[in-house]
Order: sequence, then structure tokens, then C-alpha cells
Amino acid sequence: MLRNFFGRGRKRKLKEDEVRVVLPEEHFTLMKWKQDGLPCVGSLNDSLRDFAHKRIFSWQLSVTIDFQHLAENGMPTQAEQDLVDPFCEVLDAEIKAGGNALFLVRETWNKTRRMVWRVYDPEISHKYLQSLISSKNHPRPFDYKMEQDPSWEQTTWYFSQLKG
Repeated sequence: MLRNFFGRGRKRKLKEDEVRVVLPEEHFTLMKWKQDGLPCVGSLNDSLRDFAHKRIFSWQLSVTIDFQHLAENGMPTQAEQDLVDPFCEVLDAEIKAGGNALFLVRETWNKTRRMVWRVYDPEISHKYLQSLISSKNHPRPFDYKMEQDPSWEQTTWYFSQLKG
């Protein structure tokens, strides 16, 4: 079903109540700001600002990873980044698998890494994250939160930071 929903089964005609969605190619804008006196560095997928099918990805998933080894101002050491970054890449690929999610932003701030996706079917992401927690196959403790946000209100601040 998802293959056809997200345009992978192109040879098949669409049914009357189906929509074919073309997922935008990711394009990132580097963002820097201060929050509570600490630096925050973010990477925003700006291709989602004008994405036409936002209502389909009505859930927001955020995963927050706790760093253990820190440099200045709550930022991770290079060794800590080298440990956490590959995990983040796998996490991103698994959550986006099958076109079920769109990556929105990655933030590093105050001893944490936060990654945010817009999700079509929250149960798929929930099951994956629960299995990851159960297997203890992660380099650092993490938590996640899934919230329905059909109007994408939680993305407003990020997109308002973009010029043009």
C-alpha cells in the first residue's frame, strides 16, 4: 500500500480516493542561535517549507539523544559526535523507509541532539523505536515524542527563520 501511495507503483492507475505524492529532495540550511544562553546549531530541511502535501504527514516525531562527553557550552566532543552521528544516520534512514516520514530538522543544544521528522503513519515509527529501545542497540540514551500536528504549527518557527 505505501509503495503505491508514495509513487513507487507508478504503472498502476490510481483509484478515485488515492493521491500520488512526490517526496521533495532534501535541501538543508544551517541555522545558529542561542537559547537559554547556550549555542544551538541546527540543520533545517528547507525543501519542506512549501511542500504541497503537508496534511498527509500530520504527525511530528522528535527523538532526543543525550550526550555524555561534552566540550564547551553543552556541545559534544568530536569523539562523542563520531559515536552518535552514525546512529543518527541509521535512525534517519529507518524512520524515512518506504516514504513514511520526511526529515525536518536536527538540533544540537545543551547536551542533546534532537532530530525531528514529519510522519505519515505514526505506528510504523513507534514500532521501530520500541524495537530499538528493547534491543538496547543504541550508543546513548534517547527519548521520543510523537504528536499530531496536522497544520504543521510546530514547524512555524523554523521556517520563519529562512530568508526569502
